[in-house]
Amino acid sequence: MKAAEEIAKEEGHQLITFVKWLIFSLITGAFVGGVGAAFSISMTYVTNLRQENSWLVFLLPAAGILIVLLYKLCHQEHHKGTNLVITAIRTDELIHARTAPLIFISTILTHICGGSAGREGAALQLGGSIGESIGRIFKFDEKDRTIIIMCGMSAAFSAVFGTPLAAVIFPMEMVSIGIMYYAALVPCTVASLTANQIALLCGLEGEQFLIREVPAFNVLNTGKIGIVAILCAFLSIAFCILLHQTEAFLRKRITNPYLRIVIGGGIIILLTLLFGTEYNGAGMDVIRRAVEEGQVFYGAFLLKLIFTAITLGSGYRGGEIVPSFFVGAAFGCLMGHLLGISPGLCAAAGMTGVFCGVTNSPMTSLFISFELFGMQGMPYYLIVTAICYMLSGYFGLYKSQKIVYSKSEPTYINRESD
Repeated sequence: MKAAEEIAKEEGHQLITFVKWLIFSLITGAFVGGVGAAFSISMTYVTNLRQENSWLVFLLPAAGILIVLLYKLCHQEHHKGTNLVITAIRTDELIHARTAPLIFISTILTHICGGSAGREGAALQLGGSIGESIGRIFKFDEKDRTIIIMCGMSAAFSAVFGTPLAAVIFPMEMVSIGIMYYAALVPCTVASLTANQIALLCGLEGEQFLIREVPAFNVLNTGKIGIVAILCAFLSIAFCILLHQTEAFLRKRITNPYLRIVIGGGIIILLTLLFGTEYNGAGMDVIRRAVEEGQVFYGAFLLKLIFTAITLGSGYRGGEIVPSFFVGAAFGCLMGHLLGISPGLCAAAGMTGVFCGVTNSPMTSLFISFELFGMQGMPYYLIVTAICYMLSGYFGLYKSQKIVYSKSEPTYINRESD
């Protein structure tokens, strides 16, 4: 047995570490929460402005030129987005302090002019950049720097999307698939809850959806949800491939970034004139309609895929997470109608499944479904998450993710996502 002195020394060290992270995670949560709230309020404002003034989409090429120019002036032409934040957690690669204002401004420009992108991916970059800056100010070592970056990510995700439980788990789970960074549990918890309270004080409320019909959990309905889950797993693979291949194709064929983003903006304008404005921006209205009313255009998931791939592939900035929600909700709602099972439930399950497939984050996916939809459909979300995680293979939105352990057997593989 350990001597009493040794036990006291260990417990003293743990207490000091706890107090240290309690202080710094409160600081991070408060600061990032404030910035995240400002970002969320700005996003809501520009989204409403765009919806009231549909002509703003014609300014998308000009906004694109300004985005490329801003990144060039800040010497961030080759910025890797959320991939950089993930890499910074695992290595000593730095996230420049200028990343936060850049992603803030460029995401606003993308959304006000109708680019198809989300906000949570941008929030992860925003929070990671601020967390890195706080760590640099207080001269954190490499290990503590890793945790403070995750704190910033949790805080930003919590403030912007209003799901504090999922926000705690996401940074800990997404970086290295198959293992969890439990050392960050207390700091991320404090940062997430603090940021969420800051957002609430600013008048922001988390997203919540009402599912009107949750069918009985039986063999027939389980089989139908299983079919939805399998198809969502393959859809998540298609989502990742299309986004990556579109970006690679456009970069190869159009090497000038100004010309590339102008052409991309022109294509989005043309698609908007052909198919309407529902696929511009994040598309939360379509998601809510699919989940709460069970209504969706049958080709909505495919159109959102195309809009998003062109927007992000040509160089506009924003997140990929809400577009994955849109694609999953629209596809799930469609499958609910085809299979004769609650379209609203299938839309919620589709959101959960596609998000899980593209991020390789099953625990986060479950917690998001509980926070957004409640616990009534829990068995169905669990089935969809488990199946999508396994069948989505080693594809992912973020190529910097490390797949540490196999998804199908307890084997160490240590490979990057496809």
